[in-house]
Amino acid sequence: MITLTNRQARQFILLRQGLLGEYKFAEKQGVLDFIRQAGCIQFDPIDICGKNAELTLQSRVKNFTKDSLEELLYKNRLLLDHPDKNTSIILTEDWPYFERWRESARRRAHEHPELKELMKQVLEFIKINGAVCPDDINLGSDFKWRAFIVWSSGKNLSSSVMEQLYGMGDLIIHHKNGTRKYYDLAKRHIPADVFTQPEPLSDDTEHIKWLYLRRIGAIGFLWSRPTNVMWRMSADRRNEIFRMLENDKAITAVRVEGLKDILYCRTEDVPILETVAGEVEHKPRCELIAPLDPFIWDRKLIKAIFNFEYTWEIYTPVAKRKYGHYVLPMLYGERFIGRVEAVCERKTRTLIVKNIWYEKDVKQTKKLQTAVDGCLKRFAKFNGCNIIEKS
Repeated sequence: MITLTNRQARQFILLRQGLLGEYKFAEKQGVLDFIRQAGCIQFDPIDICGKNAELTLQSRVKNFTKDSLEELLYKNRLLLDHPDKNTSIILTEDWPYFERWRESARRRAHEHPELKELMKQVLEFIKINGAVCPDDINLGSDFKWRAFIVWSSGKNLSSSVMEQLYGMGDLIIHHKNGTRKYYDLAKRHIPADVFTQPEPLSDDTEHIKWLYLRRIGAIGFLWSRPTNVMWRMSADRRNEIFRMLENDKAITAVRVEGLKDILYCRTEDVPILETVAGEVEHKPRCELIAPLDPFIWDRKLIKAIFNFEYTWEIYTPVAKRKYGHYVLPMLYGERFIGRVEAVCERKTRTLIVKNIWYEKDVKQTKKLQTAVDGCLKRFAKFNGCNIIEKS
């Protein structure tokens, strides 16, 4: 078992995330490389100062632009909107690994033959007309069907049927106009050799192992305890999965000073552990972190290693908020130094910095302020703003 100091553990995570020292990822290729490492990035449509996926990428991909993500998704088709960690963006090449999920959706749909005609109507319409949004198809208003729609979430009938077909893999999201989704036949846009490739994993256990390894890769470390990174599982089953991954030499156990729980990293990342063991100094960067960034998926792990507590308060009643509506953690060097609430006013191309809350023990030196100002300038440019206004 490898033993690390707390600082070494922080350095390991940050280096692997590409958030410490020189940029590890750059340009459009850097977007693909990071998503390949993380497995997926979560998508959220809320756009106060960039959507969550864009915020995740801007913090570690040099020269990242929002247009580059759009191009990779809807022009190059190297990325795909697909369920993974909730609503996510994945590599198109990973499509075969989620066949189990799509087959499960098909089984549930086939339990309700009443759906068959509705799905047939939608598929025929899209086959003739190409990419469409739910408003383009009128399936009537007989909402008794709602109970049969696996993917429904209070939407109209055509939207629900389209999401059902999306969950089954018949449709993909062709593009988006704001929050409106346009769907098209998946086989038109996913390469044939990828679309028709059979499920690569032999059984459910192998699939769960693959998912755990994917999540460990997204964060850097993971522990065998309840976490929102994966669905609920008994402790015995979870421990069994970790033992199997250890026996496969896919993961390596790590003990970190001050932590009772053993952490696990991917064995392929052991060279990074060896690097941090040398206590090498790295050039600090100041970055704003997305609310649903893979780096901070496991809030308890972040608290244990970085001594930083973060709650996304967007759904917290105003009177109960400690900070603000859409607040981003601010990282500098090897630690979180505070939180920033910023709003992008697109009409005036102004980034309004409503507040910065520094951690109590942070000394606001000239060097730190220079780093923060540089971070905000990059953040403004990322949002297409040429003015920064501090409240």
